[in-house]
Amino acid sequence: MVVVTGGAGFIGSCFLKKLNDEGVSDVLVVDYLGEANKWKNLVGKQFTDIIHPDVFREDLLDGDYMDDIEVIIHLGACSATTEKNADYLLDNNYRYSVDLAAYSASNDVRFIYASSAATYGIGEQGYSDTLSHTLRPLNMYGYSKLLFDNWILNNGLQESCVGIRYFNVFGPNEYHKSDMASMVYKAFCQIEQTGKIKLFKSNSPQYKDGEQKRDFVYVKDVCDVMWKLVKDTSIAGLFNLGTGNARNWNEVANAVFHAVGIEPRIEYIEMPDALKQQYQNYTEADMSKLAQTSAAHEFQTLESSVNDYVGEYLFTKKMYW
Repeated sequence: MVVVTGGAGFIGSCFLKKLNDEGVSDVLVVDYLGEANKWKNLVGKQFTDIIHPDVFREDLLDGDYMDDIEVIIHLGACSATTEKNADYLLDNNYRYSVDLAAYSASNDVRFIYASSAATYGIGEQGYSDTLSHTLRPLNMYGYSKLLFDNWILNNGLQESCVGIRYFNVFGPNEYHKSDMASMVYKAFCQIEQTGKIKLFKSNSPQYKDGEQKRDFVYVKDVCDVMWKLVKDTSIAGLFNLGTGNARNWNEVANAVFHAVGIEPRIEYIEMPDALKQQYQNYTEADMSKLAQTSAAHEFQTLESSVNDYVGEYLFTKKMYW
């Protein structure tokens, strides 16, 4: 059995689709559904059961899944970079991960988990996935992810599991994420409503408005890499997962306008004060480490990814992958 925590979420539900496409249906989905429309991410997908994360954690530690689990794909976490409740993040993102990793190590279960590019902070030390202990995240979300990366290192488990530092992932099934949804999705919605896209003005003299850069990666590419990491059990360690090619917000906006088929209209607005002190103006994944493994991947361009997302899902109202 494959366990996917966060299996009804954005990346989790897309990876469930990838598993199904590869003939894997013995999957236990671990997730909260709540009152949002996250359940729609599961429609049409095959899995054995769905269980609440608190129940799964208790059952796992009680030994209820002995010999049943082959691999745990741990994607479940609070991904809100604006979350202020540090105690909640420590339990939900850090201690929960520790419990699953410790179980996996003790029971010879392959463990693949989600870290984040938020661990790199403003990137003053670069974006190499060989870095960990010295990094300085800008928010508690990033710190909770770094704490777990460091726990893995401190306990000598880096050669028996896989950590993935996701960069700016976008694509179908992200609609429940609200403010944390990608700018590609938000841009499409803004075009539908107003015919224009709003971008934050730059908060740094190094960048003109809209020229702040991020490493944007399509969720379908992400799932292809993850599947390779599941198949090749010899791969271990902490890896970046972006394209390795930073693009700016203006290019993102123009790609969405092109996919919709209208002339660009961009308005630059003030950045909220709450974001100014924790805003990453530049990220670009160093992909050299992953490139040396069997999980190496040729990523789609930003433009081709946006065309697929907008054309096949948003514009057609098909929405879900």
